[in-house]
Amino acid sequence: MLNKLRCILQRKSCRCMDRYDINMEQLQQMVQKGAILVDVRSPQEYEEGHLENSVLIPEYEIKCKALKIIPDKKQLIIVYCSSGIRSKKAQRILWQMGYTNIYNLYQGIY
Repeated sequence: MLNKLRCILQRKSCRCMDRYDINMEQLQQMVQKGAILVDVRSPQEYEEGHLENSVLIPEYEIKCKALKIIPDKKQLIIVYCSSGIRSKKAQRILWQMGYTNIYNLYQGIY
């Protein structure tokens, strides 16, 4: 039982890519197919630099702004942040809201 718990905790601290995580090369291919890029960092971080043609929806505002900015819940969406942690959380929130086609930029943009 203790070993099983250790394995679970280690996986949480060293997350591996899952089927809804993508790398930068996949991101570029998906953008060419019409994906919307959503930067979930703070406005200050966004101003310091962001991916071209991305929209800013901070992770802490995703519930109240997503439907206004992206009304089509089937739209191909890629969320990203600095490390991939906030974007993974935003991805889960979007799934809970009924969005069906959301990908996370694995390990973020840095």
